Amino acid sequence: MRIIHRTKLPNGLRVVTIPLHDTQAVAVYVLTKVGSRYETRSINGISHFIEHLMFKGTTKRPTTLDISKLLDGVGASYNAFTSKDCTGYYVKMNHEHTELALDVVSDMLQNSLFDANEIERERNVIIEEIKMYNENPIMAIEDLFEGAVFGQHHPLGWNIAGPQSVIRQVTRKEIIKYRDQYYHAGNMWVVVAGKLNPKINQQILKYFKTVKRQPRTPKFKPYQAAPAIPVVMRHKELEQVQLGLGVRSYAYTDKKQAALTVLSVMLGGNMSSRLFVEVREKRGLAYDVTCSPNPYEDSGCFMVHAGLEKSRLAEALQVIVAEMKKLKTTLVGAAELAQAKEFIRGKTILGLEDSDSLASWYGRQSLFNSKTQSPEDVLKKIANVTAADVQAVANELFKPANMHLALIGPYKDPKPFAKIIKTI
Repeated sequence: MRIIHRTKLPNGLRVVTIPLHDTQAVAVYVLTKVGSRYETRSINGISHFIEHLMFKGTTKRPTTLDISKLLDGVGASYNAFTSKDCTGYYVKMNHEHTELALDVVSDMLQNSLFDANEIERERNVIIEEIKMYNENPIMAIEDLFEGAVFGQHHPLGWNIAGPQSVIRQVTRKEIIKYRDQYYHAGNMWVVVAGKLNPKINQQILKYFKTVKRQPRTPKFKPYQAAPAIPVVMRHKELEQVQLGLGVRSYAYTDKKQAALTVLSVMLGGNMSSRLFVEVREKRGLAYDVTCSPNPYEDSGCFMVHAGLEKSRLAEALQVIVAEMKKLKTTLVGAAELAQAKEFIRGKTILGLEDSDSLASWYGRQSLFNSKTQSPEDVLKKIANVTAADVQAVANELFKPANMHLALIGPYKDPKPFAKIIKTI
């Protein structure tokens, strides 16, 4: 059992440290609980825009090159990400340079210039990034699917990067205002994992004690279901079409999430899963077919994804629906259930061997759970899942009225595909 240390700085900023002795590396993560689901239509994409701008210079290090040369000079790995519910910044490096990582990340988060000229330049960079995702069907299918599942009435159904029109028009004033609302000590977590020196808490305090705290943080709009279109299509002349099929599912803390995770592994989580065998191995309908749950704080979704030859889409869709239906009607066998649980256990253990994976795990746990769960806690829940639990989840989720299909390919008529998914 790992020893996890949790503290809170006087300004309210929460700190998690995870010592890992069999490494020479350290990972510093700073997570802010804000993402695209906190946005309105007029500023959709602003969370992601701010993430980019954090690397464009500070009062202490005025240019991007000043920041990158420092980190590159010690061989660090560093980046950032924006999701629908959080934004993160991280640096992984030799533990001897831990203080440098804390210095640079805290400087970016507190003292970024948001220079007007840099904002104008970065607009074009982000627009090119949006084009890259939109024009790559494998990248675009998840956004299209989640838009179908959550609908366009709610930010969970919108793209994280936003539309090009917003990126072209959002103002520096709006960016600064949004940054100040969410980037404050009461809404941030510092997570450090790896080979930690005895002074790590003092170093974190040194660099993050000056982070300001706002009296309140605006809340996100709770998700409320609304009528959505069962089939969403994006017409594109392709030989290989992209399919996303699934349902709205469970939030992070829902007790049924463990059973859904086990179901997902059996259905399409590895090369011995039902969909991989039936769709690829037996019929040669796809190179790859996978599925996974994607939870959020108050909702979630579950998606089967496949890339298929365009003339065999209907056949593949019928096979996928049939396999989903079997989980409703027939209890999974003991051997298959045990194998899925052991797969999850093995992947979890392997995935948490290094410092950045540990920091990411405990960071997200801290953000979205009132009580932080250890990997052991989660694996215990997985171990307790029964065949009846899996069947109950399948019957609750896989109903004709719940199904959503996203397609990118040379199609115009959704009716034949809507008819197939209703047979579940």
